[in-house]
Amino acid sequence: MKTTSIKLFEQKQVRSIWNEEEEKWYFSIVDVIGVLTDSLNPNNYWKVLKSRLKKEGSELVTNCNQLKMQSTDGKFYKTDVAETEQLFRLIQSVPSPKAEPFKLWIAKVARERLDEIEDPEIGIDRLMETYLKKGYSKEWINQRLKSIEVRKELTDEWDERGVKKGQEYAILTDEITKAWSGLSVKEYKNHKDLKKENLRDNMTNLELVLNMLAEATTTEISKEKKPKTFDQNKIIAKQGGTIAGNTRRAIEEKTGKKVVSTISAKKLVAQQNKKIKGK
Repeated sequence: MKTTSIKLFEQKQVRSIWNEEEEKWYFSIVDVIGVLTDSLNPNNYWKVLKSRLKKEGSELVTNCNQLKMQSTDGKFYKTDVAETEQLFRLIQSVPSPKAEPFKLWIAKVARERLDEIEDPEIGIDRLMETYLKKGYSKEWINQRLKSIEVRKELTDEWDERGVKKGQEYAILTDEITKAWSGLSVKEYKNHKDLKKENLRDNMTNLELVLNMLAEATTTEISKEKKPKTFDQNKIIAKQGGTIAGNTRRAIEEKTGKKVVSTISAKKLVAQQNKKIKGK
């Protein structure tokens, strides 16, 4: 089982994949090259370096793996990756003042993941710390952490029913989102003027609560109905979302305000800070 992630080093993205069986991180070599060299074309830099290392008989090139990673166009392509030990060897071949701090960063990332496996609460604490640094309120963070737990219960149920990660997860998530909010995930992100940002990280408390209700309801219906096909899972996803959608409409009728807002994380944090200063 592999878990994809994006790590940040000095505000630059490094795509990564965690392999649970091997208990190893695999990092995109091109992204690492981009960080170390600030090259405008890290792909070409790696192509030239790879050719030189190959001529030198480097084990790094011989043992280099390829894994599918998401590109900037949203599609997945096979990408050269290296695990921690291989990256340390790669860094020796790239003259860069960032080499030493980057080595320390890689070691820290690798260690943190193993710590989280041994004690899951560490991962939760780190996530809370990250959100606090971004300026979110503790109330919102608690809601967000709860939403992660609810989502995990849903994906565990999907795994149990044979739903495949990736496209099938995305289709079912879209069904749930459309049913409760009236918008597809893409439309919802456009509504908030988001690009690559996480949609849930840009939801208000009420949006998060309704999204949780939709996903938790879908989980419970699935447990009872035990769907055997993907189409049956789609029907249940829509049912779960519809229940939360009915709640949304009832709230809007009583308050006279739309639940699905245009507020993004930046606006959300600004509003929260304003409230704090006003007290």
